Amino acid sequence: MTDKTGDAPNPSASGPTSYSYAQAGVSIAAGNALVKAIGPLARATARPGANAELGGFGGFFDLKAAGFRDPLLVAANDGVGTKVKLAIDHDRHDAIGIDLVAMCVNDLIVQGAEPLFFLDYFATGKLDTGVAERVVAGIAEGCKIAGCALIGGETAEMPGMYAPGDYDLAGFCVGAVERDEVLTGDRVKPGDVLLGLASSGVHSNGYSLVRRLAADKGWKMNRPALFDQEILLIDALIAPTRIYVASLLPVVKSGRIAAMAHITGGGLLENIPRVLPDGAHALVDADAWTQTRLMAFLQAQGNIEPEEMARTFNCGIGMVLVVDEADVASVTADLEAAGETVHRIGRIEAGDKGCTVSGSVETWSAKTAWSATHAG
Repeated sequence: MTDKTGDAPNPSASGPTSYSYAQAGVSIAAGNALVKAIGPLARATARPGANAELGGFGGFFDLKAAGFRDPLLVAANDGVGTKVKLAIDHDRHDAIGIDLVAMCVNDLIVQGAEPLFFLDYFATGKLDTGVAERVVAGIAEGCKIAGCALIGGETAEMPGMYAPGDYDLAGFCVGAVERDEVLTGDRVKPGDVLLGLASSGVHSNGYSLVRRLAADKGWKMNRPALFDQEILLIDALIAPTRIYVASLLPVVKSGRIAAMAHITGGGLLENIPRVLPDGAHALVDADAWTQTRLMAFLQAQGNIEPEEMARTFNCGIGMVLVVDEADVASVTADLEAAGETVHRIGRIEAGDKGCTVSGSVETWSAKTAWSATHAG
């Protein structure tokens, strides 16, 4: 009889010990059960060009069926950093997959690309199909929000590589943009306006600092947040990254956006210069929008200087658009109609490629007027 318990090899009176994969800590049956469970989730993300079936060695996508005439493909991959550990420690697995999708598709839309299909990588020491299914359900939900198909992925069970209960995620997304609609930043010029789209929270960057503060300050995660009694602190911190694709895509296709920056690691200071041409400097006025209560809480808890906030967190702005002055009103109206909160946060001036964020006394709790500059 074959031992399927996974506890120890099965000794045999007639020969040497017989080993199995299960005894090494890998459950093929659990993996197969997960694939079967997530099949309907993937099928729910089907879109023109992809049928979103799982189980083969690769996923197909038909660009012609998706309606493209002369497309360029754009690829992005990312993870969600140590936000995963926060989700694990507090049993908040249901939305971390949305973060994974958001980090990839938001990187595609800033280049003008429509996200087409997504693949995920889920790695753990011992597969808990219940947890994995919750994570993948979040990934599927993120794909539906972004309008892309979940066409494949990989689940890796690797005993000894991860602590019990731990897992990690990576996401891979491919999009397409018509050759004459690519956003390269070459249209950016002095006098253009910076529009900021509100974030939904911390998004997926800065969590090593968040977790350090939580440990050092002894935060009570399952109690109402000090800054909002209507929500538990853990739920405020774990809120998924906003996906901007649906609201931005029509405006991008209209040709009214010169460039966009997804505000991720490096904050406002380091991400905006990534989409600027030489000779363009972004000036961001921190007085132009009200600091969110969550960001104010993090800053106060860590006694964080404004300059450090500007390069660590999104500070309430998840996406920055560069728009010609003549198009500001129409772009703002269209994005607000699509559900975005839009702030006019600065401008482009002639100068060395880079970004300067500045604020007045008391802005972001500053004791004096301040500014921080990052050279592109």
